[in-house]
Amino acid sequence: MDGFANLKSKLLAEQIQDQLFRYILDTPVCVGSRLPNEFELGRLFGVGRSTIREAVKLLASRGILEVRRGSGTYVIGTTPSDLDPLGLRAIEDKMALALDLVDVRIMLEPGIAEMAALHASPADIKKLGDLCRKIEERIARKESYIDEDIAFHSCVAECSGNVVVKQLIPIIDTAVLMFVNVTHQRLTRETVRTHRAITDAIAEHDTIGAKTAMMMHLTYNREMIKYLIRREQKTYPE
Repeated sequence: MDGFANLKSKLLAEQIQDQLFRYILDTPVCVGSRLPNEFELGRLFGVGRSTIREAVKLLASRGILEVRRGSGTYVIGTTPSDLDPLGLRAIEDKMALALDLVDVRIMLEPGIAEMAALHASPADIKKLGDLCRKIEERIARKESYIDEDIAFHSCVAECSGNVVVKQLIPIIDTAVLMFVNVTHQRLTRETVRTHRAITDAIAEHDTIGAKTAMMMHLTYNREMIKYLIRREQKTYPE
């Protein structure tokens, strides 16, 4: 019975870890900021302080949080170490990094989408369609869709059927997460439209359509990052 109770407690902490990470991204809580105390977080998520403490430990192990004795818990990053195979989280200029990442995505992902349209199986197409619908539903409810967004782009890579492309998935995941972190989900309408176009093209085995739709999706992303950089440098109007 104790073993079952421990397993249940561990699963709850993992669930709260995910919710707490979403809270950090959606609020957003900036890097360097202190989180509310355990009591306030427990009330926010409807759990006890011990569960919050375990969730914080999990995020600390992933390089998101740091507990400073006598001071509190601080956000030290927004890209988990397990989603950062190239060690990019150490780069301080996140906007410049996001632009570099989207440039690499433009080199890779339209071609990956083209391969996906050529090789996707019925099961692949169903999985991609389900993820596309989940993203649309979350956006309609004004909820965070970061996990589904990452899974969508990973699924496109898996649909390619290419073993080497599958090894690039962690890099693609990092790039998607970085984009969401710096833009705070500003391109929801464009995301819905281009994700749907990518999904439909792959389902129809339309290679040119899939490649074009992915390029359009990434172009929207790139233009948003450039706009944010100009605004940060005060060379673009609000």
